Amino acid sequence: MENTRRKSLSGARFLSFELESEVYCIDILKAKELMGWTEVTPLPRTPPHIRGIINLRGQVIPIVDLRVKFGLDIRENTKRTSIIVIDSEFEGSSLLLGVVVDAVREVVNIPEEKILKIPYINARIKAEYIRGIADSADGMLIILDVEHALNDDDFAVLRNIEKDAEIAKPI
Repeated sequence: MENTRRKSLSGARFLSFELESEVYCIDILKAKELMGWTEVTPLPRTPPHIRGIINLRGQVIPIVDLRVKFGLDIRENTKRTSIIVIDSEFEGSSLLLGVVVDAVREVVNIPEEKILKIPYINARIKAEYIRGIADSADGMLIILDVEHALNDDDFAVLRNIEKDAEIAKPI
């Protein structure tokens, strides 16, 4: 029994979420916080997929809408709409950002050998955003590489938002 439990806990852990009725996953170690939808303060002169910023316990967090980034239809937020605050890396330093998803599902264990790396996938998002796919009891899971989904221009905008927020903090 203990041996079986250890096997089920081996492998990487991923946070699964929904976008347009598809199930995606990100590495659980990237997810720093899960929160329900909260109002986002829009920012001028940012790309449409950068929805704006939120204040999370005194820290300004830029918010990226994955639906818009992936070219999916825009839809109204629901009670299941969530923001996943992730820790990303850009130019060697950490950057916290929130990504808007339709719904957060669960944490799943996926052994590395079950993750299939494929050059093309018939999905609604670009193949370079996808780390791989895995078969689960609930169907196929698409494992995202969020850092590849955002390009250098996106990260530069997000870093500038963070720098502007630091400058604006009261002393």
